[in-house]
Amino acid sequence: MKIAPVVRKALLKDIDEELEDMRYWLSRPPHERAAAVTRLISKSLQPGQRMDKSYVVKRTLHP
Repeated sequence: MKIAPVVRKALLKDIDEELEDMRYWLSRPPHERAAAVTRLISKSLQPGQRMDKSYVVKRTLHP
């Protein structure tokens, strides 16, 4: 995956970064979103540490 710089000029009071982030990630395919979450989680863990899955809820996705 390659990261491309994006420049946009606007007033700080007019920018809703949370909404923009949500729109971006919803525009990405599910496998890319899952890979990004996995990458973020693995960066937060210590070497050899495993993710605590006691809070994970597995759901069946319907197309």
